Amino acid sequence: MKEQMIDTENLLIESLTKQGIQLLQQLIETPSFSSEEDKTAALLEQWFRDHNIPYQRENNNVWAYNQHFDKNKPTILLNSHHDTVRPNGNYTNDPFKAFIKDEKLFGLGSNDAGGCLVSLLATFTYFYAEEQLCYNIVMVASAEEESSGKKGLNSVLPELEPIDFAIVGEPTLMQLAIAEKGLMVVDVSVNGTAGHAAHPNDDNAIYNALSVIQWFKTYQFDKISPTLGTVKMTVTQIHAGKQHNVVPASCDFVVDIRVNDLYTNQEILNRIKDELPETVTITPRSMNLGSSSIAMEHPVVQSGIALGRGTYGSPTLSDQAVLTCPSLKLGPGDSTRSHSADEFIYVNEIEEGIALYIKILKGIL
Repeated sequence: MKEQMIDTENLLIESLTKQGIQLLQQLIETPSFSSEEDKTAALLEQWFRDHNIPYQRENNNVWAYNQHFDKNKPTILLNSHHDTVRPNGNYTNDPFKAFIKDEKLFGLGSNDAGGCLVSLLATFTYFYAEEQLCYNIVMVASAEEESSGKKGLNSVLPELEPIDFAIVGEPTLMQLAIAEKGLMVVDVSVNGTAGHAAHPNDDNAIYNALSVIQWFKTYQFDKISPTLGTVKMTVTQIHAGKQHNVVPASCDFVVDIRVNDLYTNQEILNRIKDELPETVTITPRSMNLGSSSIAMEHPVVQSGIALGRGTYGSPTLSDQAVLTCPSLKLGPGDSTRSHSADEFIYVNEIEEGIALYIKILKGIL
């Protein structure tokens, strides 16, 4: 009897894996740029209908709860996104043509984050009808992750039951990203005095900006995270002047700031303003993309470690940034392939991803 149950379970996982790979191929061949995901949202709705799972949709976000949801139990969020960036100009393949070659499934969004999405959908479907789970499960396929848009995961969180912790599907080679850096982008403006370039002028905005740029390059925040390391600030854009013979009145530049889990974005902003002169204007573009983490001792982390998974801190941003609960980033695929030309994911990465998601959750459910 036990062997029969194992065989039945393996057949179910194999079937869900096959269906997940087929869905991924459909998603690849259906353009879904951020804010334009309506057609892939329809494919996700069809998945739930095909498996007789009631679901909800708001804008292009689609979500569902396990069949025996119990408000007295804690809830796990399983989340990944179905939007993509636009393909870069170096593609040699058709980015919207899904095909398998050398055990690789090619296509835009295959690695980031279609493989993760279909693996989590298969995992959720596997557990959907279980009656004696220790946790509830809500699966959210979200939109606008790549653009940090207003109609993404953040817009549906108020509609969901309280979440105790989350697994966010992003390509991590199925290693456990137990922390993720937050992001704050600031616009910096340094003033000067406009004038003709032929005349003396000791208040050139570009020269004034040099010391400020150097400060961003060299300043070190004192708190160093064991998993995420230091706060990293990088000047990425600069603009000043309109013609060669006019000293500009201002020099404007952009700073990309990756925040570790020991600071809030507000604390970083306050420190920058305290350290720089009042003549320097600092304007944050947003404050809501914070760092995130989950304790090493958390049961889901320990379940993954027991299966041989390693832990690390991730420098890249995901929908974890809009969550306030503990969250773990975990998924098939390799982050270094994301947004690359001729993007792909190995078929066996999806197979392994589904099997590992199920085993990790079995360790706590």
